[in-house]
Amino acid sequence: MPRSDSPARPDAGGSAPRLHFSTRQVHAGFEPEGPYRPRATPIHLTAGFVFDDFEQGHERFAGTDDGFSYSRVGNPTSAAAERRIADLESGRGALLVGSGQAAVATTILALVSAGDHVLASGSLYEGTRELLRDDLARLGVETTFVRDHTDPAAWAAGIRPETKVLFAESIPNPKNDVLDIATVAEVAHRHGRPLVVDNTLGTPYLVRPLEHGADIVVHSASKFLAGHGTVLGGVIVDGGRFPWHDTGGRYPQLTAHRGVDGRTLVERSGAVAFLEHARRVAMRFGPVPSPINAFLILQGIETLSLRVARQSATALRLAQWLERHPSVESVDYSGLPSSPHHALARRYLPHGQGAVFAVTVRGGRDAARTFTDSLRLFTRMTHLGDTRSLVLHPATTTHVLRDEAELADAGIGPGLLRLSIGLEEPDDLIADLDQALATATAADLLQRAGLT
Repeated sequence: MPRSDSPARPDAGGSAPRLHFSTRQVHAGFEPEGPYRPRATPIHLTAGFVFDDFEQGHERFAGTDDGFSYSRVGNPTSAAAERRIADLESGRGALLVGSGQAAVATTILALVSAGDHVLASGSLYEGTRELLRDDLARLGVETTFVRDHTDPAAWAAGIRPETKVLFAESIPNPKNDVLDIATVAEVAHRHGRPLVVDNTLGTPYLVRPLEHGADIVVHSASKFLAGHGTVLGGVIVDGGRFPWHDTGGRYPQLTAHRGVDGRTLVERSGAVAFLEHARRVAMRFGPVPSPINAFLILQGIETLSLRVARQSATALRLAQWLERHPSVESVDYSGLPSSPHHALARRYLPHGQGAVFAVTVRGGRDAARTFTDSLRLFTRMTHLGDTRSLVLHPATTTHVLRDEAELADAGIGPGLLRLSIGLEEPDDLIADLDQALATATAADLLQRAGLT
């Protein structure tokens, strides 16, 4: 596997190697616009775009002119962000939408119909799990969750004739149980199905799932891509390699339905047929990103490698410190040799295992409450990938709708907390964790002694 900041593979056709990642995150997809040629991508804050004449309006709606017509369909600022993210993920193209949840929903809705089936990892962001389990179920789409996503036989056994997509996260939230992307992709392709990977916590700097066999990547761009906790956005990246034309008619929306020109999407758009269909789905459901948000996501991406490298290194140091602390029961971080996912992390994430992990404090929910309320630098909020370090108690927040048995099955104990590590000085964060753990331990001892 090449270094995350080394040149990517040469382009097809034998051209020179592409630029390093840290260079591409600043320059990729940039196209000077207009007579003033601004160096930064402008914010095109407009609902619509002027047609030169009657015929151009027709051509843009018919799809024979690729210019812009309406910001719900496309916007130059969003398009610049799409080009850059597609480049960084080694994809053929990308679609920017209003949030990470919109990226997941748009991707799945572009692939399924009533009566179809989704096979998903059992270790997922809870919002995604609820979307698949509850909301898509109301539309007649069933989801099965693979209990052990590290077992390729479990994935293979879950595929049915009506299965249309396999879905997983590169670094699952919050347990940090790394996905074996290549193995799951091999299972998916052996059965003629695409693999979609949510790479929000992995980021294209640490791992690029498309290079390991995944077909589509999604992100919550609100997190590490934007990086500053200020905007919402999501993105879908198409690898452009899945053989939609060779699936026995399993995806008629791409291979059978013909447009006004008499062609199918595969005939018209080739390798990016899925992406063009997803763009239509997004256009009709309307999860439109603000051009201001697209601009801020672009600004964030320019420092992505710097932030993620620093955050990952700090996360590892904190995880190591916490693992040795007597008030800590366990730490779920793949960067630790004690993690059952450490070997996969060394394979897929050799330059950093991400900035989000779980720690379980001794003393259960009461200790978790005291610990959380005693923190001074860590911010108590639901978000990830911020420049600031964050803390959250999943059992009473993101996973509050699960009963005790479901929480136990997911490994979400009463003392488990999710940490997202920011850009603060590591020594300051350790000091904050230390004093909060001391406070929680003292409170637990007093409670056990019956003095509170």
